[in-house]
Amino acid sequence: MSFKSPYPDVEIPNLSVYDFLFGQVSDADLDRPALIDGGSGAETTYRALIGQVDAVAGALAARGLAVGDVAALHSPNVPAFASVLHGILRAGGTATTINALYNTEDIAKQLTDSKATFLFTVSPLLPQARAAAAQVGIPADRVIVLDGAEGHPSLRDLLTQGAPAPEVSFDPATHLAVLPYSSGTTGRPKGVMLTHRNLVANVCQIHPRMGISADDRILAVLPFFHIYGLTVLLNAALFERATLVTMPKFDLVEFLRNASERKCTYIFVAPPVAVALAKHPLVDQYDLSSVHTIFSGAAPLDEELGKAVANRLNCRVRQGYGMSELSPVSHAIALEDDHVPLSSVGKPIANTENKLVDPATGEEVDLPTTGVSAPGELWVKGPNVMVGYLGNDTATAETLDADGYLHTGDIATVDAEGVVYIVDRLKELIKYKGYQVPPAELEALLLTHPQIADAAVIGVLDEEGEEVPKAFVVRQPDAELSGDEIIAFVAERVSPHKKVRIVEFIDLVPKSAAGKILRKDLRASEATRG
Repeated sequence: MSFKSPYPDVEIPNLSVYDFLFGQVSDADLDRPALIDGGSGAETTYRALIGQVDAVAGALAARGLAVGDVAALHSPNVPAFASVLHGILRAGGTATTINALYNTEDIAKQLTDSKATFLFTVSPLLPQARAAAAQVGIPADRVIVLDGAEGHPSLRDLLTQGAPAPEVSFDPATHLAVLPYSSGTTGRPKGVMLTHRNLVANVCQIHPRMGISADDRILAVLPFFHIYGLTVLLNAALFERATLVTMPKFDLVEFLRNASERKCTYIFVAPPVAVALAKHPLVDQYDLSSVHTIFSGAAPLDEELGKAVANRLNCRVRQGYGMSELSPVSHAIALEDDHVPLSSVGKPIANTENKLVDPATGEEVDLPTTGVSAPGELWVKGPNVMVGYLGNDTATAETLDADGYLHTGDIATVDAEGVVYIVDRLKELIKYKGYQVPPAELEALLLTHPQIADAAVIGVLDEEGEEVPKAFVVRQPDAELSGDEIIAFVAERVSPHKKVRIVEFIDLVPKSAAGKILRKDLRASEATRG
């Protein structure tokens, strides 16, 4: 049985992203800071940002970018990211955002798959970007280095070119705005086709729930090249006329310094940052009293960890759920929802409809009148759902059904109030003697141990060929902790079938830029060894 969002539908204007974000900027807002470079403190006002967006659009059109052409953006979080991203969209192009951590091979694969004809990058990433561009045939004059490099145009060259922004016309409902690539945690990365309407819709849907205001200063450490950062930080903040403080990478000292010195009020994180905020002694050396809300996404946040952050910083902690294919947000604990459990991802956002479907039988899960439902795969329908995977009809058909529901691949439950709880990835559940063991549950439990800094869990085969939970554990500095102690710690707190059977100590848990544990990397290392 399907269930709709409990929130009233919101109006979604039929506008391009550019017109939606910048078409109605008031005179009072034009001189507000839109972006602040966290390192230098340099400010970009809304007036300057719009001027730069128009200039980039004009320069790209003059250099041959036509409506529908793809331009790649390969950059960490810097203020210029916003100018280039929205310049590409303003010119009628499609932006494919590339992970700043990618090597030459990965960049080349995305450039090839997306058919990009321009590539924007920054000088620290130029060696791998230039090699990838050469490999796929993008000429040097179309590899634009934001901060300048010999042999390539710079952002300054585009801004001073003086070409007017082109007059473009397209249907926001069908014209592709961005092509992010799915993380590949369960397979080869795929281009997620998101239209202007998808992006506009998602900002409209989360606007009443997130509670971002023009008075907020938002610390932008989550990467803009990931759809979480692109929609929830960049676009939503610009729509609200808030100020973004950019950080090119996560560094705890710089993170705390910026939050303190720039008086940041709202911080979006992934769970690994929450772990640091809850446990690291450095946090006590900084004044974070300006922070009113920490919002976590991209991976499950444990309730106890969230409460520890809230208590330590004396702020609200919220979490949401989504995926690139959903532009990305589909569920969120609203700012005003103090009663909604932090173990949940909140309620479905406006204009959406959900189903839970038993993956074994294909039957829809009944909604509970009290308590919590049986688990099922979460299906989502709404204006934020992607139009499909680029050039991959088979994967699209496996994920999007004829009724418009996106099959998320995540197992969830729902309570009688419409609050949704994510259990785990369908493809990452460990099957121990027929029982399903969610890795995220064990990871959350392990993080409650004071001597554990980080942890990840996967299923591995034991000597009898049975799949059992194995924990990869990062100890806290100077901690003396044995594998047997960890196994005993978990065994005292879980059902027998959920016990951790094997422990390996590692220096770092592999994670994507958005904070998701890359269990596929851990599985690959296991396969190599065995």
